[in-house]
Amino acid sequence: IMMFLRCHRSKSVWAALCVLVLCWLYIFPVYRMPSDKEIVDEVLRQGQTWRRNQTGIDLYRKLLTECCDPKRMFAVTKENSPLGKVLWYDGELYHYHTVNNETYPFFVQDIPLQLPLKKCSVVGNGGMLKNSACGRDIDQADFVMRCNLPPLSKEYVNDVGTRTHLVTANPSIIEKSFQNLLWSRKAFVESMKAYGSSYIYMPAFSMKPGTDPSLRAYHALADSASNQTVLFANPDFLKKVGHFWKRRGVHGKRLSTGLFLVSLALGLCDEVTAYGFWPFATGLDEQPVSHHYYDNVLPSSGFHAMPEEFLQLWQLHKSGTLRVRVGPCVHHVDE
Repeated sequence: IMMFLRCHRSKSVWAALCVLVLCWLYIFPVYRMPSDKEIVDEVLRQGQTWRRNQTGIDLYRKLLTECCDPKRMFAVTKENSPLGKVLWYDGELYHYHTVNNETYPFFVQDIPLQLPLKKCSVVGNGGMLKNSACGRDIDQADFVMRCNLPPLSKEYVNDVGTRTHLVTANPSIIEKSFQNLLWSRKAFVESMKAYGSSYIYMPAFSMKPGTDPSLRAYHALADSASNQTVLFANPDFLKKVGHFWKRRGVHGKRLSTGLFLVSLALGLCDEVTAYGFWPFATGLDEQPVSHHYYDNVLPSSGFHAMPEEFLQLWQLHKSGTLRVRVGPCVHHVDE
């Protein structure tokens, strides 16, 4: 009898637990990330139709201003980071840099942009740009932002354009492509000429190993009398933007450079169009798409949550807050 009672009691407990779990799932359903095919189908249904929504644009600028203050904080300046200011690295716990007499002179006095910017192109490096003929559309913007020193050589011009006003330079690129600038700076300085008189936006205070290469890049350009201006990303801004998107469902270890730039553009620009944001291996025509427009080197797995990021951008596209170009840019014959 005792055995029967214990067995009956344990079944009752399990039944109660199952009911509780089912109730919980009903009230708080588990989020399921749509499959690549479902996302492609959704994009095809929407098509290229887009209507600007000034209310949505104003709302996102307000949200980003309240959380992250991009107009004042997106770069480290003498104004927001005086001598003695502690810059906590946003990509590492427990590491920081105290602004001193060595680093303070590297900072611009204040944010050097004429704000608000009008029409902005934010150019990702996705393979969707290949054979897109979007170069002219990209270049027609008043301000063009690019990611991680992408190639702009002759064979890519028709697809990605030539103009650059701000380009990010990840310290890992300085390490891999230019041997951390420890032996020679000539190749780096020559390669930077492709970006004209642009701002070079570097996360020097995101990860400790990236600080010295970033400062060397600053010296290399300054010593060559380059007409480019190095802006160091403010780690406090990057951290707050990361939290902003995490609250909206992006769960990667770190945001992609592209989403950081889109966030910056939404805070600074009257109108934003994003190009080259397509993290899927198949295009709208069900044909393979390379990871980048210039190669098919895949990123480290698990670092970024690119499909989640794209879904956020696509929601903003559907609401008219920004425009995401996902197909070829069609030009009329009489243009």
